[in-house]
Amino acid sequence: MLLGAQSRQNIPYLLLLALRRVSAAVITVAALRCTMWVYDIAFTEPYQALFIIAALLALMLFPSRTEDADVLPPKVVNLSIAIIASWFLLVALLLIFGYATKTSSIFSRKALFTWMLVTPPLLISADIVARIIISRVLLSVGNRRRVIIAGASELGHQLATKIQSSPVSGMQIQGFFDDRGMERLNNHPSGPLLGNLKELPAYVRENGIDLIFIVLPIRNIQRVTELLDALHDTTASIYYVPDVFVFDLIQCRTSSIDGMPVVALCETPFQGTQGIVKRVSDYVIASIILILTSPLMIAIALAIKLTSPGKVIFKQRRYGLDGREIIVYKFRTMTVAEDSDVIRQATKDDDRITKVGAILRKYSLDELPQFINVLQGRMSVVGPRPHAVAHNEEYRPLIKGYMVRHKVNPGITGLAQVMGYRGETSTVDAMKKRVELDLEYLRNWSLALDLRIILRTVQTVWNDKMAY
Repeated sequence: MLLGAQSRQNIPYLLLLALRRVSAAVITVAALRCTMWVYDIAFTEPYQALFIIAALLALMLFPSRTEDADVLPPKVVNLSIAIIASWFLLVALLLIFGYATKTSSIFSRKALFTWMLVTPPLLISADIVARIIISRVLLSVGNRRRVIIAGASELGHQLATKIQSSPVSGMQIQGFFDDRGMERLNNHPSGPLLGNLKELPAYVRENGIDLIFIVLPIRNIQRVTELLDALHDTTASIYYVPDVFVFDLIQCRTSSIDGMPVVALCETPFQGTQGIVKRVSDYVIASIILILTSPLMIAIALAIKLTSPGKVIFKQRRYGLDGREIIVYKFRTMTVAEDSDVIRQATKDDDRITKVGAILRKYSLDELPQFINVLQGRMSVVGPRPHAVAHNEEYRPLIKGYMVRHKVNPGITGLAQVMGYRGETSTVDAMKKRVELDLEYLRNWSLALDLRIILRTVQTVWNDKMAY
């Protein structure tokens, strides 16, 4: 949440966050130096350059977005996955750099492999220790900040509940101010009603309040302005939470245009460094999978060609990033190659599916050519599954937010698929649920989430009975 991030930007938190970043870099290079010592490797100029590059990458990649969750302590499994995902990306970048500069042969492969294995457990252990320090500092009595919420609406009580359920925020709610009396307010247990809005400035001055959250409807903007004027002679930090946040937002964040603040209400998660992380991880994963499965893909192509007439690769129009049409590749699994304005989805015991095609569809092997689409930049390894253009036109007027899923590249697999919404969507409700999960993915994207979905996909394709 936007204000959650702002409320944590105090000096202790920032210092400890910097400590986590620096400690990750120190552990990364210290582990490399110890590995060199074990294998009796001299600290020559190439290794010195590797030290510097590895340290800089560690400073940029750690802690990852997932690791900065509001709740402490985190689940060890989620923390480990997040750190391993960042470490995987760091190693991949080093390998790409070594390949591009033709310097990879200079280094001891045994030493580098050992370093790559021993460093993640050290990073995980160090991060857990840093998190314990952060929680103790932020929860200390001297660091707690006293909070008042102006507006005892449903949204105000939702905000109070979030603050109370996130102890690492270091905030303590004193109560609410609202012009409505208790008889007009719902009975909420999240804090007492301390008075009306006119009494708020005096209470803030007399009680040393640190933070004020103004939770009033946008239609009462004049009341908000008057309250801000009255609070200008206090030292409290003031935040405004407009009721626009009750809507379903995608990647809500603040930004500015030449100094003018703006709030993103619906945006792609792949902006700035997150976009670079996503693209690099896509290239690395797709390249590895294509290399490993190339013999299998050749065998599949021969099986299709020898058992049924027609082309081996089936091309179909789909909607890609920003709703632009793209061409998606698949191994042909049917006797037909439909790409018209009306397309009949595959059903169980569909007589159009070939014998080889049935096997390919069951284990999603027909999707393998789409890793070429990933290298082309048309698709991502993980993301909302692309639907045929005809299906998009059918469902977009029926399902709210349907086209929002096109704020990112479509994926070979996605959250909806590993949650059981794979295969035919015979009803609007089934498609609606798939879209809801796609939007959930956009709200909560992280590299660790991508890796979890990939692992779940491998498990799902061997046990899923919904694919045909």
